[in-house]
Amino acid sequence: MGSTGDLDYPQIILQYSSGFLVSKVMFTACELGVFDLLLESGEPLSSGAIAAHLGTSSTGMERLLDACVGLKLLAVELTEEGALYRNTDISNIYLTKSSPKSQYHIMMYYSNTVYLCWHYLADAVREGRNQYERAFGISSKDPFGAMYRSEEEVLKFMAGQNSVWRICGRDVLAAFDLSPFTQIYDLGGGGGALAQECVSLYPNSTVTIYDLPKVVQVAKEQFIPPDERQIAFHEGDFFNDSIPEADLYILSKILHDWDDDKCRQLLEKVHKACKPGGGVLLVESLLNEDRSGPLETQLYSMNMLVQTEGKERTASEYSRLLEAAGFREIQVKRTGKLYDAVLGRK
Repeated sequence: MGSTGDLDYPQIILQYSSGFLVSKVMFTACELGVFDLLLESGEPLSSGAIAAHLGTSSTGMERLLDACVGLKLLAVELTEEGALYRNTDISNIYLTKSSPKSQYHIMMYYSNTVYLCWHYLADAVREGRNQYERAFGISSKDPFGAMYRSEEEVLKFMAGQNSVWRICGRDVLAAFDLSPFTQIYDLGGGGGALAQECVSLYPNSTVTIYDLPKVVQVAKEQFIPPDERQIAFHEGDFFNDSIPEADLYILSKILHDWDDDKCRQLLEKVHKACKPGGGVLLVESLLNEDRSGPLETQLYSMNMLVQTEGKERTASEYSRLLEAAGFREIQVKRTGKLYDAVLGRK
């Protein structure tokens, strides 16, 4: 079969089938410290020098570096001494640990945790449930018990989520004018990166991160400085414990973890606690109404299948959940980025 029109279908299929190879090349270069070393060196290095510094084989490292060049993650210069490699701007900004916009931690979470679940995608499709039991030998009935199965996993997950909000947080918080809401609760706020973006954007606000005790402990120790006066913490399980009164509740990537019944249960509790005139801000990756895309959101929904009890939804589906809980004046803003915003008022 040859090309049809402008599309080379065999080539497209081949590219799709090798997609996971692309991810693993990037993850491996991050894990081994390639980008960090090249940033710290301040000058291009040979594959031999990089291999020696990082304790790898020279043949393996050379192939890894060349693949990174092909992915535009590295640039190469041929000199009399041989090939010399350096980071591209993309790698310096997003793949080095020291960058404020680093995505290193979410890369490692995907590489070491998410990928193991995706190995059992066919089983997840057959059974309609997450695959923590097969991947890690842990009950699939408690998704977050599995995600937080060790202190290392808690830290890895929280650092990964923080890295996402450092590049996506301001877009969703600025989608609506939230300045009238001064007392804000961030349900499942984790490491606090979204809360930090919020108090930076709305300096008259205070944000309370409501999360599980072990998550709050890590956030205090690792992510939120003790002199931060606009961010507070509330330890608890917002499904089973009471939710305090506030002007606004932020649920960022929370509802996509749960089925519709669990979402309605939580939103009803939020509505009951919410001050009159207050609201709830949902931050989620929205599917098109005909479910034709975006591709990233469709893939996230597959990830929800292998890792949680939930799914990604359309704006209409989130609006119906909010309406069923009693919220009104529902507005939807697509940011044009990975995550969108839905605001409901009481």
